[in-house]
Amino acid sequence: MIKEKKSFKVGISGSYGGFNLGDEAILQVIVTQLQKSIPVDITVFSRNAKDTLRRHQVERAIDVRELTREEATRAIQGLDLFILGGGGILYDAEARTYLREVDIAHRKGIPTMTYSVGVGPLDDPLVQKLVCDVLKQVNVITVRERGDARLLEDIGVHRDIIVTADPALLLKPEPLPEDALSVEHMTGKRHLVGMSVREAGVAAPDLDEKFYHGLLANAADFMIDRFDADIVFFPMEQRMLDTQQSHAVIAQMLRPQRVHVLKGEYTSGQLLSLIKHCDLVVGMRLHFLLFAALQGVPFVALPYSAKVGGLLHALQVEMPPINLVNAGRLIAHIDRSWDRRNTLKAKIRSTLPSMKKEALNTNRLAVRLLIDLHPEYRKTVKAPKSGR
Repeated sequence: MIKEKKSFKVGISGSYGGFNLGDEAILQVIVTQLQKSIPVDITVFSRNAKDTLRRHQVERAIDVRELTREEATRAIQGLDLFILGGGGILYDAEARTYLREVDIAHRKGIPTMTYSVGVGPLDDPLVQKLVCDVLKQVNVITVRERGDARLLEDIGVHRDIIVTADPALLLKPEPLPEDALSVEHMTGKRHLVGMSVREAGVAAPDLDEKFYHGLLANAADFMIDRFDADIVFFPMEQRMLDTQQSHAVIAQMLRPQRVHVLKGEYTSGQLLSLIKHCDLVVGMRLHFLLFAALQGVPFVALPYSAKVGGLLHALQVEMPPINLVNAGRLIAHIDRSWDRRNTLKAKIRSTLPSMKKEALNTNRLAVRLLIDLHPEYRKTVKAPKSGR
C-alpha cells in the first residue's frame, strides 16, 4: 500500500521581516517554488513574524531573535528540513546569529541546506572557524555566485559547494495600485531615471558616505540636464536608512526640484513593476539592479561589495568598484550607457535565461533532498527536473 502524500515540514531562516524588499523577494520565491513542487508546511524564522505572515502565504512565522536556545530548539524539532537563506547573511557581523539555528538542527539530527546564500566579508578568524565548522555538517551547500564558493573554500570548507543563482531572479511583477505612477511622479513626457542608495553599515563597512553622496548628487544633476530626465529614488529598505540616505544625496544637488523619493509601501513584485517605467537606473543595492535586469532596464551600478560585482560579472556588464570611481568617470560611464542602452538591453536578455535556470536548480536540490530523505514518498511526490 502506497502511503498518502505527506506535507513536508520545512523551516526557512534569513533576513526576513520587512526590512529589505530584496530579501522579501528571495523569501517569496523560495516559498512559491516549494509550494509548486511538493506538499509543504512552512515555518519562517523571521525578524518580524507579523510582517512575514502579512506578506507571505506560509503556515507560521516565529520571531527567532527573541527566542532562547531552548525555545528555538522546540521550534526546530519535528522539521523535515531546515533551510538557511537566501541572501547575503554569512558575514562577520551576522553569521553567528544565523548559524545558531543551523547548529541546533544538526544537534537534533534534522537535515539542513543553504539556499543560494551570499558569503562575506569574512575577516574575523573566529567567525571563519564557526562558518567552516557548521557548514561541514550541512547536507547541501548552495551559494549564489562563484566568489562565494571561492571564499568558503579559502576558509576551509573543502566539500561540494554548488553555485546556483539568486532566487529573486524568479520574481514576477505584481499589479500596482491604480494611481501609483501619478502619486510617485512617474508620469509625464520626460525620461525617467531610477536611483538607489544605501547606508554604510556592517555589510558595507568601507563605504564613505560623504564621497558617494556627492558622487550620486553630481550624477543626478548631470542626468537631469543631459537627458532631460526626472529622478526617482527607490528605497529598498524603506523602514531603515535608505530614505534618509536618498534625501542626503538630494540635499547636495543643484536641481532637487526634479527628484522624488518613493513614498508608498510596495511589495517586491510591485517594486519590480515600478522599475519597468524607468529608462535607466543608477544604483548601489544588489536587488535594485537585479530588478532592473529582470525588467530589461539598462543600469549603471556602483559596486560597493563583492555581491554587486558578482551580478555584474554574471550579466557581463563592466563597472569598476566604487572606490575607483570619481565624478567624471561616473558621468562618462552613465553617458556612454545611455547611448548604448539598446545594446545593454540585448546583453541582459541574452544572459538572464541561464541565470534563471540556475536559480530554479536550487529548488530542485531542496526537493530532491527531501525526497531522498523520505524514500517512502517517492511514488507520490515527483521531484522537479533540473533547471540546468
